[in-house]
Amino acid sequence: MQVREIMTDHVVSITPEESAALAARLLARYNLGALPVCEGDGKLRGIVTDRDIVVRCVAAQQDPGKKPVGEIMSEQVESVAPGDDVRKATERMSKNQIRRLPVVEDGKLIGMLSLGDIATDRACTMEAAEALSEISDNCRSAD
Repeated sequence: MQVREIMTDHVVSITPEESAALAARLLARYNLGALPVCEGDGKLRGIVTDRDIVVRCVAAQQDPGKKPVGEIMSEQVESVAPGDDVRKATERMSKNQIRRLPVVEDGKLIGMLSLGDIATDRACTMEAAEALSEISDNCRSAD
């Protein structure tokens, strides 16, 4: 099965110039854990998480209304292509301890693949469970 068959293709994103406060509102409004950061042409530049906002902005005593997302985002982003095999995507999620991957084609964001997307597909339920178990086990051992 290919990533394009189960990915979410309606993606909420933000530009690097927009504020951390706006990113936080979007994360809350859409119940997301991460927002892709894209240029106006759709090119993926990075990803910002709720944790990035807290650690790199709020805890650093920066004003979220004035802090650009581009200054707090993670620039090193794991991604997949729409034609990639879902099993390989779940292996990448497990290996890198991440729950969602941007789907990129020709350098542009076209979707997101989350463990939730994989878990709701009957053919991939086992892979999702294994990936989540590995991520959770590694998170517990880091505490």
